[in-house]
Amino acid sequence: MSSRDGLPRPDNTVVVLFGATGDLAKRKLLPGWFHLYAAGLLPKEFRLIGSAPPATAMTDEQFREHAREACTDFCITKPDDGPWTEFSNYLSFVAAEPGNYADLAAAVQQAEKEIGGTPERLYHLAIPPVAFTSMVQMLGESGLNKGARVIIEKPFGTDLDSARKLDQAVHKVFDESQVFRIDHFLGKESVDNILAFRFANGLFEPVWNRQHIRYVEIDVPETLSVTDRGAFYDATGAYRDMVVTHLFQVLAFVAMEPPVSLSAKHLRDEKAKVYEALKPIDVTHVVRGQYEGYLSEPGVAPDSQTETLAAVRVEVDNWRWHGVPFFLRSGKCMGVSRQVITLGFQPPPLRMFPAHRKDTPYGRQNEIVIDFADPGAIKLNFLAKVPGAQLSLGNAEMAFYYKDSFAASHALEGYEHLILLAMAGDQSLFTSSYGIERLWEISEPLLQNPPPVQPYAKGSYGPNSIKELIAPYHWHLPHV
Repeated sequence: MSSRDGLPRPDNTVVVLFGATGDLAKRKLLPGWFHLYAAGLLPKEFRLIGSAPPATAMTDEQFREHAREACTDFCITKPDDGPWTEFSNYLSFVAAEPGNYADLAAAVQQAEKEIGGTPERLYHLAIPPVAFTSMVQMLGESGLNKGARVIIEKPFGTDLDSARKLDQAVHKVFDESQVFRIDHFLGKESVDNILAFRFANGLFEPVWNRQHIRYVEIDVPETLSVTDRGAFYDATGAYRDMVVTHLFQVLAFVAMEPPVSLSAKHLRDEKAKVYEALKPIDVTHVVRGQYEGYLSEPGVAPDSQTETLAAVRVEVDNWRWHGVPFFLRSGKCMGVSRQVITLGFQPPPLRMFPAHRKDTPYGRQNEIVIDFADPGAIKLNFLAKVPGAQLSLGNAEMAFYYKDSFAASHALEGYEHLILLAMAGDQSLFTSSYGIERLWEISEPLLQNPPPVQPYAKGSYGPNSIKELIAPYHWHLPHV
């Protein structure tokens, strides 16, 4: 499949969901599969085989009940609505682990026999990263890799060396065309809408460059703490968990050149050019923060230097963006949970208006603000004359809200969108091996010589040094 235009219903498929008893499967994947089924978007014939190590094995009926509870809690379509009984009949469970895969192979073969013909195979590795290599090797040893596609969850490595080793292990078993490295941010309707906003409208693309834009922010603060993920998070940190995995992917959509088409090849080619143009991270342009109380979280080392906030200035050194700073920020226990892209425009060459009101600084309100937390919104902030005899300026806004403009029932959650594309063999919203390795490559200076972490209060927007990082500009969040 070369393009998402008029995406057809996928071919008949046997799906194996590894990690089927885990939190990701419960919150996102099982509800996502059921929503796709209820929406009539799945193949006419499919089987979904849940799998986990023998220690957490279930019977088919137990797995169906587990899936029902997950859909009750997290799916927009509740399982007491019509199609659940039919959907549950397609679910089964089999335990498997490296060295113990005979039952899994038999289950896949039986599912293919029930469907008939030559159905596709799709494996989703919703498992801890430490198990990726052994699970991929198992699929190769069992012969289950033949003609199959595999979805691999983040993080894909923790540095350049580990990413390369994982790629080598995967490519021994799967061709690159079979590999779907998933980032659920790229499945968001609102991220897809960045492409539509830029390339479907002659109004915006002509000013999407260094002549008109003076800075770009990609800001994803979170109010949540590390909760019960302390041990995982302490070995990962905000930069690896969010910036490499998510924020750089969004940056590529913002910064890419117009692709020849929306095909997977052309989209991925243009993203790769953005990554190629990224300068290595300058550690003097990085702030690492740690929220107060982090060291007391379960699983966190008492002397941990892991950052819970990362703010980074990066540069895309090409013709379109030379000299335009990109500011990326993400952190835990911050003042608000948002996902916002802000493009700040150059101020006018002459300041003719007496903008004396303190809430209307020149240039601060000349922004395009894209909220990419689904359902999403796009706002144009500008200055307008305040009514009255005096010629003074006030803040004004034009806004588009997804939820007010289109039927919410038509929307797909990020994972649902990406699962559907993977079933169709469309890699357009999945990351290539080159893209992953290039991002780790430019991150090497920071990973090898990170600046010390700085404390910040819970509910704040990070240490004061983040203001110095972005000066003379300002973070769009908070609105001060």
